[in-house]
Amino acid sequence: MEPADRQITARATQAVKLRVTLGAALAALFVSVSVAVSVGAVSVPLHTVWGIIANKMIPGLVTPDWSAGREAIVWDIRLPRAILACFVGAGLAVVGASLQAVTRNPLADPHLLGISSGGAFGAILALLHTGLFLGLLTVPLFAFLGALGATLIVLGVSQFAGATSADRLVLAGVAVSFIVMSAANVLIFLGDPRAAHTVVFWMLGGLGLAQWSHLAYPLIILIVCGAYFAVNTRNLNAMTIGDETAATLGIAVGRFRLTVFAVGALITGVMVAFSGIIGFVGLMIPHIVRLIVGGDYARVLPVSFLVGAIFLVWADIFARTVMAPDDIPIGIVTGLIGGVFFIWLLRRKPV
Repeated sequence: MEPADRQITARATQAVKLRVTLGAALAALFVSVSVAVSVGAVSVPLHTVWGIIANKMIPGLVTPDWSAGREAIVWDIRLPRAILACFVGAGLAVVGASLQAVTRNPLADPHLLGISSGGAFGAILALLHTGLFLGLLTVPLFAFLGALGATLIVLGVSQFAGATSADRLVLAGVAVSFIVMSAANVLIFLGDPRAAHTVVFWMLGGLGLAQWSHLAYPLIILIVCGAYFAVNTRNLNAMTIGDETAATLGIAVGRFRLTVFAVGALITGVMVAFSGIIGFVGLMIPHIVRLIVGGDYARVLPVSFLVGAIFLVWADIFARTVMAPDDIPIGIVTGLIGGVFFIWLLRRKPV
């Protein structure tokens, strides 16, 4: 077989493998959401779950044989929560994968680079001090501005300290994260003590406040920003090789890296606004996905999107059920898993 024929065969095999992987991930996501809506302090059978959903989407399609209480649990509480978990997990996973490409650092993650901390700072500022003067848009807008501000500070500190290498950029991000979180704690200290208690709990990460009216914002951001990453997979692949290689391919390296940081800040800021700080999803998921589909970002991004959603749905199921009827903040669950994964990653890929 000629080399060109081998390449065509290899690409065809990879395409089939990607389709199979995406199909399996979609099926797993469907099952995960079904389980998430079914289990909890009050268990609801799966056939009832989908009967309620079908009847809500097409009134009269199914003859109701369930109580109003179960309908409220499924439609008003658990389904929005599961969908928000999908959005947040998918968004953070895609951001983590993209940051790892442009920084060429396997430990890059919106949480470690200070982006999540900046988003939390902006959200706390809106919740405790400015008020919701723009309605529901206030917290996501302030969270994005905080995340973008933290991103710019990280880039500025890395330039000032000469930490421009991919390895040291994460260290600059960790330092800025501590500073920004200290500033956020000052805002909490100066705020209304009654509201501050709620904010502190929110900072631990959780999806319990999910509402249908809120889901449009993370959905729109995911569609717009996900499309940007999708059309730039070639550039992300080039950035993983090195700045010089990317520049020879016609990529404006500095501008592209800054744009990826800004888009990542937008996704992270909006997700933080609705879920609090949920760490390590962006660190873990891309590495797991690369073990399955390889390093091509045309495959890494869509699979990370789905696997991130699946992971956070199951993390939320664990958080809701392990100490039912109380909810453990989901940030505690992801932090525990992510910390162990971080140690494994350090051992596997020393930096």
